[in-house]
Amino acid sequence: ELGWPESIPYLDRPLSPLEFYREWVSPNKPCIIRNAISHWPALKKWTSAYLREVVGPKVVSVAVTPNGYADAVFQNRFVMPEERQMPFMDFLDIVEKRVTSPNVFYVQKQCSNLTEEFPELVCDVQPDIPWMSEALGKKPDAVNFWLGESAAVTSLHKDHYENLYCVVSGEKYFLLHPPSDRPFIPYELYQPATYQVSEDGSFQIVDEKTAEKVPWIPLDPLNPNLELYPEYAQAKPLQCTVKAGEMLYLPSLWFHHVQQSHGCIAVNYWYDMEYDIKYSYYQLLDCLTKTVKML
Repeated sequence: ELGWPESIPYLDRPLSPLEFYREWVSPNKPCIIRNAISHWPALKKWTSAYLREVVGPKVVSVAVTPNGYADAVFQNRFVMPEERQMPFMDFLDIVEKRVTSPNVFYVQKQCSNLTEEFPELVCDVQPDIPWMSEALGKKPDAVNFWLGESAAVTSLHKDHYENLYCVVSGEKYFLLHPPSDRPFIPYELYQPATYQVSEDGSFQIVDEKTAEKVPWIPLDPLNPNLELYPEYAQAKPLQCTVKAGEMLYLPSLWFHHVQQSHGCIAVNYWYDMEYDIKYSYYQLLDCLTKTVKML
C-alpha cells in the first residue's frame, strides 16, 4: 500500500545524481545497481595472495565470537564481540582453513576501517561514490571493509545512514524490512555485554556494568518465534542476493539482516541521512508502537 516493491529492483547502471535522488533516495526505496563498480581494480586484484602481499603482517581489528553473532541478543544480553588485534595474514589463515578454530572471525569494524586500518586498499576502490556524494551534497561518514566466514551473521537492525553496499567477491544475502514494518518488529532493552576469552580458550559473557541498556531486536527473521512475537507475522520481508560486482542501495531506517558466502569481501559507504520529515514520521511511528504496547 505504501508502494514498496515485492522484490528488490535492479538498475543496469548508475543514474545521474538528480535522477537517483528523485527516484530512490527521496522515496526511500532500495535497489541493486549493476555496473556501478565494474571499473574498480579491486574486482580483479583482491585475491588472497594480493591481500597477503599488500596488508600481510599488519595488525588489524577482528571481531571474534563463539557463534558468529556479533552485536546480537544472546542469553538475555546484548552481546558485542571480542575485538581481537591480530596480523591480517593470521586472520586469512583462519578464513582459508589453513588454521582451524572453533570460533568465528569477521573483519567488520564499522568506524571507517577501510580508510583507517586498510588505507593500502583504498586506491583499488574509491574514497567515495561521486554520483552519490553529488546527489546528497556530502561525503560519506565512513567507508568500511568487510571480510569473514560464512558463519558470521549480522542480526536484524537499522541504521541512520544511506548505505551503498558493494560486493567485491562472493555474495551477500540480505533480508530487508521497510521502516513501515516497525509496529511488527519487537524491540526490548538489554544489558550490554562483551565476549571475553578465558585462559582455557572458552568464551564468557562479561557485563558492561556502567553502560546503559541497549534497545535491540531479539527476533531471528529466518526462524521467527511467532508464539512470542505474533505481530511479526504481519511483516513483509524482502530478500535479495548481492553478487560480486553489484551494489545495493540500502536506504536509511530500513531494517536488515545479513549473511554471506564464505570469504566474501565487501566495501560499504555510509552517508549520514537527512533528519527531515521522513525521520519525523518514523519517530512518530516508533512512539505510537511503544505506546500501543503499553496499553
